[in-house]
Amino acid sequence: MRLVYLSLGHTFTAIGVVGLVVPLLPTTPFLILAAACYSRGSERFERWLVSHPRFGAGVRDWRNHGVISPRAKAIATVGILVSSTIPLTLLSLPWKAVAVCVVAGVLLFIHSRPSRPPEPHGSITVTVESDELG
Repeated sequence: MRLVYLSLGHTFTAIGVVGLVVPLLPTTPFLILAAACYSRGSERFERWLVSHPRFGAGVRDWRNHGVISPRAKAIATVGILVSSTIPLTLLSLPWKAVAVCVVAGVLLFIHSRPSRPPEPHGSITVTVESDELG
């Protein structure tokens, strides 16, 4: 099974990287899937992906807090709306309704996720204002 997870991790990473240059192909969801597979198949690749300077932040934010950044939400929304126009123009009425429900459900899920990690509880900010120290 370890080899299967490792292979899936590599496949999802490759798809995610291709998503950087192919319009409408998402990157982060595939990298999140890759990290999940790597966690079961290769600790080394998981560590590499999670600590990667470009890819790691989105994966860490999702893992730790279920966060989708505002930029990722905007890109996903535009991509989903643009890519769904063709099927919505070609499908007949009952299938259009199904497509609209799927698109609406995905967009609701994306926009129901927090945009930023929660503030740490119990943190105290202390400000000291003084002209003289001592």
